[in-house]
Amino acid sequence: MAAARGKGKAVRRGESKSPFVLGSIFRIFMKNFMTYTVCEVRPGPNLNLVVGANGTGKSSIVCAICLGLAGRPAFLGRADKVGLFVKEGCMKGMVEIELFKPPENILITRKIYVENNASVWFINGKPATLKAVEEQIAALNIQVDNLCQFLPQDKVGEFTKLSKTQLLEATEKSIGSPEMYQFHCELKNFREKERVLENLCREKTTTLEKMKQRVERYKQDVERYHEFKRHTDLIEMLERKRPWVEYENLREQHEEVKQCRNQVKKELKCLKEMQAPWTRRIQETEENLNNLNMKTRDNTAEIRNISQKYKEKQDALEMKDKQIEEINQAFRMKKDEETNRQKKIHQTQQIIEEWQNELDTMAVCENLQPQIDAVNTELKKLQEDKANIDNDVSDLRAEKTSQEQEEKRIIDRLGQLNNIMHMKEENLKMRFRDTHSALMWLRNNKDKFKKTACEPMMLEINMKDSRHAKYVENHISSNDLRAFVFECQEDMETFLAEVRDRQKLRVNAVCAPDESCAEILPSRPIEELHRYGFYSYLRELFDAPSPVMSYLCNQYRVHDVPVGTQKTRDMIERIIQETNLRQIYTAEERYVIKISSYTKQTISSNTCLKEAQYLSSSVDTEERGQLENQRQDISNTLKSLDARLTALFERQKLLDLRDNKLRQEKKALLERGNRRRQLESKIRVKYDSLRQLEQDAIDLEKEFQLANVKIKEINKQKAELVTEVMHLTKRIIQLNVDKVDLAFQMTRVTAKKNRLQSEYKAGTVQLRAAQQRFHELDNRKQLLYDKCKELMKHAQHICRLGPDQDFPEEFKVAFQTLPNTLEEIDAFLSEEKARASCFTGLSPLVVDEYNKQTQEIQQLTEYLEEKRNELNNYKQNIAQVKEKWINLLKVMIEQINGKFSEFFSSMQCVGEVDLHMENEEYEKYGIRIRVKFHSNAELHELTPYYHSGGEKTVATMLYLMALQELNRCPFRVVDEINQGMDPMNERRVFEMVVETACRKGTSQYFLITPKLLQNLTYNDKMTVLFVYSGPSMLDTCKWNIKRFKRQQRHLSNMAES
Repeated sequence: MAAARGKGKAVRRGESKSPFVLGSIFRIFMKNFMTYTVCEVRPGPNLNLVVGANGTGKSSIVCAICLGLAGRPAFLGRADKVGLFVKEGCMKGMVEIELFKPPENILITRKIYVENNASVWFINGKPATLKAVEEQIAALNIQVDNLCQFLPQDKVGEFTKLSKTQLLEATEKSIGSPEMYQFHCELKNFREKERVLENLCREKTTTLEKMKQRVERYKQDVERYHEFKRHTDLIEMLERKRPWVEYENLREQHEEVKQCRNQVKKELKCLKEMQAPWTRRIQETEENLNNLNMKTRDNTAEIRNISQKYKEKQDALEMKDKQIEEINQAFRMKKDEETNRQKKIHQTQQIIEEWQNELDTMAVCENLQPQIDAVNTELKKLQEDKANIDNDVSDLRAEKTSQEQEEKRIIDRLGQLNNIMHMKEENLKMRFRDTHSALMWLRNNKDKFKKTACEPMMLEINMKDSRHAKYVENHISSNDLRAFVFECQEDMETFLAEVRDRQKLRVNAVCAPDESCAEILPSRPIEELHRYGFYSYLRELFDAPSPVMSYLCNQYRVHDVPVGTQKTRDMIERIIQETNLRQIYTAEERYVIKISSYTKQTISSNTCLKEAQYLSSSVDTEERGQLENQRQDISNTLKSLDARLTALFERQKLLDLRDNKLRQEKKALLERGNRRRQLESKIRVKYDSLRQLEQDAIDLEKEFQLANVKIKEINKQKAELVTEVMHLTKRIIQLNVDKVDLAFQMTRVTAKKNRLQSEYKAGTVQLRAAQQRFHELDNRKQLLYDKCKELMKHAQHICRLGPDQDFPEEFKVAFQTLPNTLEEIDAFLSEEKARASCFTGLSPLVVDEYNKQTQEIQQLTEYLEEKRNELNNYKQNIAQVKEKWINLLKVMIEQINGKFSEFFSSMQCVGEVDLHMENEEYEKYGIRIRVKFHSNAELHELTPYYHSGGEKTVATMLYLMALQELNRCPFRVVDEINQGMDPMNERRVFEMVVETACRKGTSQYFLITPKLLQNLTYNDKMTVLFVYSGPSMLDTCKWNIKRFKRQQRHLSNMAES
């Protein structure tokens, strides 16, 4: 590595004379990469011819260039992960590319790790990011993803499949100036935006026209609505004025009534002055009568007061009698209490005597504690046994619950599997009813067969992955999928005799081979086919009973038909040539390969796979059997648990009975020990009670004397109360006499008053009439006033005026033009309402919508004008950019066409390159290649379908050669492009490549080929790199160049002699 870098610096010191162009590859170093353990390649500055047998590692150099210069693995068409390019058995690899760039070369290193497919980048030995590497490469105009610059082996066919547009873009990037491709992108973007703006303007213009038409339709409705609004406004104003007119009329009535009331009031005043003398005499009589009434009330009040005092004295006398009775009652109670005390003393003495006799007769209490301790010990042991049983029951119940849950899960899973089988049977019944009927008969009559009779294959086959069902269904015929499989011929004939001959059912049946083919091995291990994208044989994709599998292996060779991926599809031609397989499956196609018996040519046909109809639902029979066994084991376990629980419950019941018996024994022992102590305690309590009764004795003689003293004192108080009652009786008699006298006086004064009132009554008739008239007018005035206030409030409410708000001037002006009487207003109002009712189906929303639409039209008009100006700007930009781009493009295509035509002319063929244009659709512009290989043919556009493989290869190679002298890229790689050429074309193309690539100033060129024709023309500027690789290859570090030369000279001398 150090020597290599030293040589690189030596070249850089003479950079002015270096034949390398900027960015060309100076050195390639690989370690643990694909077929290489360690390898270093030093290409020349011009044409580098990499030669070697197939499989030696030529394409590994191409892969190293691509991946070392930040290329994507998928572009190479070999693998989609970079870790797959590391040599097998190694965990990491490395690629190092040294690019020529004065004054110091650029050294780009990529370390590849198999784990996680990770890469680590270095630039000149310093860690770097992928983005930094890509920027360095882009600055040197290196495009490893451009087929015009980098054409790996697996991408040769794709070059001819490039569309005109893709070819133009690849050519622009490869040899065009940097601004050319930029102009092209700008044109496409401008054109896309122009189309968007044109569509937008077209849509908005249409929308604007529709909106204007809609507004015209609204206009008539708006005018009718305004007319309707004028009528409703006039109705509203009339309805506002009407309550004011009503108020004014009522106010005038109020003023008239008020004047009449004032007049009557004056008349009433004159009449009252005339009646004044009679009134004074009557008032004097009434005053005298009032004085007498007051005296009578005072007399009555005093009588009531004395009567109250009299009653109080009587109540006091009765209270004294009650007190005497209470004293006597208390003495009697003392006497009864003493009698009861004597009785209790006697009863207590009898009880004490009975208990003492029982105590005397009771034997001395024996020692019961040992017996009680023995019972306690046994009870404790019983409690421990019961606790152990409870723990065992809890554990068994928990285990039973767990087993029941597991059983439920297994039953649910079996239900799912049975449901899948049921779906498959329903599918069979719906499509092949006769087969389903035969299936039902077979299940009911399996005892009639000597060996295994399998159900239809579509039921017996279980796919390991439902996505693979399409391969099996496309491989096995529909008739065999619904066929029954038997192990012996006799069973099959018995079955067919029943279902075909007797039941007339259309069914299929097959017989498995006598010798089982189910385990037969494939012709080669699947591992040998992994490199072609194959991952399994058909047999490994499904499970089936042995007779079914044996029949399928024998009849359809499912054990030897591989299944591959999209990678298999991409490598199909190579697979057909190298593997000798007769049937293969890719991701979406089936290939059948046959060899002609006459021409020995290989003939292949492919068909698209149909979607699976019968086998997409599969049941795992092994899982189902395991679940059934697990379910039986769980059932047996549950039965065992139930038996153990029953035994525990029985034992628990016996322990409970023994526990109750022991507790009763303990209770009896405790009672025997406590009886004597209880009797002694009770006797002591009764003695205490007896002593207390004896201390509570009552002296009846003393109590009798105290009662007599209290009664004498009360009788003395009663005598005083009787004296006071006699005095009150005398006072009440005198007051009643005075009351009678006052009653006589009131009778005389009342008679005088009645006489005066009779004389006064004749003169008050006219006065009353005047008063009544006054009251009527006053009430009417108040009623009118209240109604006026109500009408005022109503009128203010109608006009939306506040209580203190002045009457608006606009209402005054409006009211002047309206009628002034209620009749005229009502007539005018009815007329306007009738006119307004003629305007039906109108809504204020129409006016709002009209105004809204008008505003939107204005906004849309302004928006449309803005977008049209923007569209014009884009058109101007397109015209300016197009002129620059077209001029550059035409010059580039003319140069390519000149070179391309020249190359074709040298081969006695015709070829042209021109620009394909489609109006202003810049994204559809492209480069069209037209070629003619035969003199009697016409120029025809190069397509992957019209021309042969050799013709496409020649055209591709010459197009790349035409780019060689114009190319801005520092190097070009073409891998095994000469494989499809005939010897004549291969020789001509090779000579052109040598001539073009070895000219002074051209970019570096890598041509990879496994073979060369003899006597080809070579150039001193060419560099030929021979690739030799194999298990017996001598390590490069052990090479002895001098020895090689001596052996060569020795061989030459021997040949001459």
